[in-house]
Parts: sequence; C-alpha cells; structure tokens
Amino acid sequence: MMYSPRQWSISVAFLVLNSILRCNSGGHENHEKNKYYKANRWSHYTELIDREVAAIRDCSSEDCACYERVLERDLRIWQDKRGITAEHLTSAIPYGVHYQIIKHKLYRQDGCMFPARCSGVEHFLLELIKDLPDMELVINVKDWPQVPRHRDPLPVLSFSKVDHQNWDIMYPAWTFWDGGPAVWPIYPTGLGRWDLQREIIAKAAKEWPWDKKKDKAFFRGSRTSAERDPLILLSRKEEDLVDAQYTKNQAWRSEEVSLTGF
Repeated sequence: MMYSPRQWSISVAFLVLNSILRCNSGGHENHEKNKYYKANRWSHYTELIDREVAAIRDCSSEDCACYERVLERDLRIWQDKRGITAEHLTSAIPYGVHYQIIKHKLYRQDGCMFPARCSGVEHFLLELIKDLPDMELVINVKDWPQVPRHRDPLPVLSFSKVDHQNWDIMYPAWTFWDGGPAVWPIYPTGLGRWDLQREIIAKAAKEWPWDKKKDKAFFRGSRTSAERDPLILLSRKEEDLVDAQYTKNQAWRSEEVSLTGF
C-alpha cells in the first residue's frame, strides 16, 4: 500500500496536534476532564485537518491508475539517465535483497534480514512470474528508505520514502496479504486484505467511540529489537495498565531473552 504526500501530511498533523494537546493538559485529573475536549486554541488547525480529510477521494484502482503518478515520479530520474546500467544495479545490491528472474524462474540471494518479509515480496512476484521478462531487482524490506537525495541515485525499491528526501522507487507493501506481521489466528499470513480491512476498521470505530474505550495502553507488533521487550514485560506485570504482545512472526530474537509471540 502506498500513501500520497497529502495523506502523510494529514497523518503527521494529527500526531503533532495530539501530542500538543496531551502536553498542555495538567495532570491526571485534567486529563480525565479534557481527553475528549477539542481546545478552542487549536480549532483553526483542526478545521484545516477536517477540511483536508473531507477532500480526500479514493482513486480508481483499475489498471493500477492510482499508482501511475508515483511510478512516473520515481522512475523519471532513470529516464533522464537513459536507463539503469549494470553498474547502477551492482552498487545498489548492498542496500536491499538481490532478486533475479531468469526464464520465468525467481532467484534470490541467500541472506534476507527479514525472511517473512521476503516471503511477502515473493508472494507477489510469483503471481506475475509467467508475464515477467528476465530482470534483476534490488528490493529493500527494511522499514526505512535507503537512498537519500544528497547521494547519487540507486535503483532500490522500497515501500516507504519521503519524496523530496529519497531516490528510492516505491512498491506496494506485502503486509496485508503475506509475510506478516500475522494477526494470529485470524489472519495467519498477514494483516488481512486492506480493501476489506479499511471498511472493518471504520465500522468498528463507530461502534467503539473513545468514551467507551478502556484507559489501557495496547500494543501488537513483531519483535524487531530488544527495545520493545520492557513493554511486553510490563504488560505481564501490570495487566491493568498495558496489554502488549508480540505477533507470531518475530523478526529478531535475543539470545538472552525469549518472548514468544502469540
């Protein structure tokens, strides 16, 4: 799934505004009193956000029309350079996973930092394999882009980037279909199809407004680093305060601590 700069801006604005409102509340008592109150001093910004959200229109997914603008933007630099050379590709290999398609068969380098994520990428490549010509790809499966614009461009495909900061070529994330993180046992291979999930999420949000929710921190995610372990341990010690668990397909495991996913 890919987000437009406009959608990213709206999301960031929500996060910043939420942080400011929290910082300006005075203690637990005021927090309880004000947590559902929209402060007048920020009304100008919330009105702008509401207006932008209301203006969003779903684009047509027919013939991948939604993504044409993104593809044209990210590939323009390579059109200007009149193509990707073998030297460009070789220089890109350290920044992602090296794939080759030869005679409609898919090959991959031995190592993959996140095997489940590579499985998700391969889920889509294998669906198209019969229609694809011989080619080589460098696909980044990390959460962050790899090619900043202050360096020469490299042909690395990534599922996240900031347009004016990165040369990476965007590709849709596998997460909702295969490769996880898995929401076990409801969706054993991923998060569930996004075209269905966005309707389910919107429906659930109406059924459970904020004033009906519990005052409890909630977390589900993969174990990408040891930094998340204290939250899981706190959840086991203070169940009334936090409900936190790892998802089944852990991307990283410490030798000192084993915190299994559900």
